[in-house]
Amino acid sequence: MAPHRRRSSVNAAELLTRRSRGIRDAGTSYRHCLNVLRGVLLQENRNFRKVWSKTSKSTITYECGKIYFDNYQNCYSCVHAEPQSLYKLSKRSKQEKFKDALLCQSPLDRTLPSASDHTPSLLALTANNWLYRISAHTGKELQRVYLSPSFQFRYLGWDVSQETFYIKSVQKKETPLERQAGISQSTVMHLAVFHVFPLQIVGILEINKKVFGSGVTDVVLSQGVLAVSHSNKSVKLYSFEHIIQKYLTEKLTLGKQSVLLEGKTVGDAPFGIPVNIQIRDCPPVLFEVSCSNNGVQIGGFPWHYIYTPPHKTHRGTHHICSLQDHTMATNGIQNMNCCALESDGIFFHPDDSGRIIHVGPTTIKVLKILGEINSSLPSKVVEDFSMATHRNTPTSEVTVTSSGRTVKRRFHQLDDDPGQEAFRMVEYEDELDLLAVVMTDGVEEEGRAHVRLHDNQTGRLLRNIDLVESWDETYQHQLFFDKDTIVHIEQKNSNFCCHVYKLRSISSKGG
Repeated sequence: MAPHRRRSSVNAAELLTRRSRGIRDAGTSYRHCLNVLRGVLLQENRNFRKVWSKTSKSTITYECGKIYFDNYQNCYSCVHAEPQSLYKLSKRSKQEKFKDALLCQSPLDRTLPSASDHTPSLLALTANNWLYRISAHTGKELQRVYLSPSFQFRYLGWDVSQETFYIKSVQKKETPLERQAGISQSTVMHLAVFHVFPLQIVGILEINKKVFGSGVTDVVLSQGVLAVSHSNKSVKLYSFEHIIQKYLTEKLTLGKQSVLLEGKTVGDAPFGIPVNIQIRDCPPVLFEVSCSNNGVQIGGFPWHYIYTPPHKTHRGTHHICSLQDHTMATNGIQNMNCCALESDGIFFHPDDSGRIIHVGPTTIKVLKILGEINSSLPSKVVEDFSMATHRNTPTSEVTVTSSGRTVKRRFHQLDDDPGQEAFRMVEYEDELDLLAVVMTDGVEEEGRAHVRLHDNQTGRLLRNIDLVESWDETYQHQLFFDKDTIVHIEQKNSNFCCHVYKLRSISSKGG
């Protein structure tokens, strides 16, 4: 019998000493480093200081430690004490302009065919239907693929669990001449699907009204499922694996010849990639639900889905049901009854715990689902923990003037009124297991925002970070919390501004 080993905590100094002597476990070293960073981040002599700001006339994007300006042409790295320019691409023509982009990080657990396949890259879609793979470190072009001379592709989307991404074309609409001639347009859009690691084409398929119904409005690919939204508020899910198995007419390889192209090379201009997934009849429907705004989310343990029924009586409610038999969970109707300009939001927790985060202007609830697979009893939704704002004493609805006349207010104060504390958004930092909650208050004439860091397991408030710049809720805001960095991107009229905060020692000079 092996001797009992007492578990003990290791402080940062001891851990670093062990590493310098080569005593470390490769499988746990990174996790230890993150535990050290979390401990340092929560120390009283540390704080986040604003170190950098930059404005732009075009949209600013943040992804994995990089800030992109000028339509992904100009890239800054956030790994240093202050953001530094990583690369700047040469100016592109209107036809070569990037329309959408995704950042792609290669896996570390397997060997890929070429060294460049391991390079983190930006997948960029151009106006003239080229897909570029660009090094995220240098901006160097690694690969290019011509998509199609016939379909105008515009939007990129991830199906992360399948290591797949898809490209959607613009929706086809009937022209005035077609309507006048009585010609009905059955094609809604086209979808190009790729595997990454390495980049490889799965195929292109047509979304057709004759197959999926006349009311098709949108299509997305997620968790290996093709989700089709309809104008009658219904969402139908289909197995993409089944579609591939049944309707794939030719397996394609980039850079190789294709029968469908009569011997031409796949991905080369001007031929592009042929439609090799030809759906002739409607595939079996895995799941169908009618919901408001075509919004349905699937997650939890066991599997559940969240939706809002499309009836006015259910407006503002969120229904949590079993995916297996559509049974409503006990306490499965969540309603914050908030009166606000912005509606509350609900989503499955990104930490894969199966929990649910429900965010309103005055309350944030983290819920969990209690249930057993194949149980005859319904699941139960219970509160794991919650957070609440401090509300000022509400102003009386009835006031008396100096003359003695009674005046009654006609409007109630909104829950997200700028003069009150209000929650604005929640971000999850997966590597530090922290929730970053943005809260605004109306203490001053200009709104001020604070980032509150909460323990993800208990909800306990660990520290509060003040943002220097004002927070005007009439404009759009994004906030990213990434280890020792906080990035705040705001839009004011036609201008965009990016503010970067870094973890600093309070006693350090230049803070």
